[in-house]
Amino acid sequence: MAIGKLFIGRKVRDIRQANGATQAQFADMVGISTSYLNQIENNQRPVSASVLLALAVVLSFLVLAIGGVPKMLLPWEGARAWLARHWIDPMVGGTWWGLNRLVYLLLHGPRRDVLVEGQLDRDRSWLLVCNHQGWSDIPLLLDVLDRRVPFLRFFLKKELIWVPVIGVACVLLDMPFMKRYSKEAIAANPALKQRDLETTRRACAKYRLIPVTVVNFLEGTRFTEAKRAARGSPYANLLRPKAAGLSFALNAMGEQFAGVIDVTLCYAPSRYGPLKSFLRGEQNRLKARVRVLPLPPDLVHGDYQDDAAFRERFQAWVNELWQAKDAELTRLKSEFAAARAA
Repeated sequence: MAIGKLFIGRKVRDIRQANGATQAQFADMVGISTSYLNQIENNQRPVSASVLLALAVVLSFLVLAIGGVPKMLLPWEGARAWLARHWIDPMVGGTWWGLNRLVYLLLHGPRRDVLVEGQLDRDRSWLLVCNHQGWSDIPLLLDVLDRRVPFLRFFLKKELIWVPVIGVACVLLDMPFMKRYSKEAIAANPALKQRDLETTRRACAKYRLIPVTVVNFLEGTRFTEAKRAARGSPYANLLRPKAAGLSFALNAMGEQFAGVIDVTLCYAPSRYGPLKSFLRGEQNRLKARVRVLPLPPDLVHGDYQDDAAFRERFQAWVNELWQAKDAELTRLKSEFAAARAA
């Protein structure tokens, strides 16, 4: 299902004017030309899928700024936590989730094939792990979980802090930015290995004060067949998981987590790839499987870095998760193949 022509000029103009922005300022925030915005507002051109997503992000950011900027300026940790819990998460999360749901419906129609095994609670913190296939994984996770858990926090590449609107929004939401170092750089300066671990610890220390859903894409990068072959992954549909960051999050927040949310996303086959097919409205048949799992008590606390026995047990648990996810992806892909052949 491809998106039809969508003319929402008056609504876009109302949003811009309500926030006191000129066309040039608002176009810059959304990432389009002023002339394109002018044509949209006058219903001379329809809104594309990418612009819809950008509008959703910008509107959420404007709501976020009302509470986010004062939160950063407050000197009292308790006051910052109260503002995060009672304004930023419900208002920003609600706005972002609602707009994200609208964008998905406009792009793809009714909700696709989603199964959730287990009970979720938006008043508890969760550790979420998921396979990673493209940027569209993020709006899909928001849609699949649909306000049944606290607002998602992602561990992001440091380069994203410079992305207009998104970078500032993620800072206001206390999302940690991670710097990826090459093996050569770490070998030359072993202290670099500790920096991302310290970033993880600092972020998790903030999260102890409010319920959050901490998202970890264990593969560390988007899956492609080329990467799978180059890295010698033993899995048919996944890259090797990286367990260190997950262990540090558990070590910092173990008792706060109600459990693990294990999400498997399986995109419908398309010659365009995950992100482009999502923006083209081709993922109405996407399959998502969500399992709510208990935390292994013996793995909540331990020294992943220096305790070899603990590290081996933790990696074995992660590998078991990944083997089950790989088998599930194989099964879901076979369902797509069977439906195509029927």
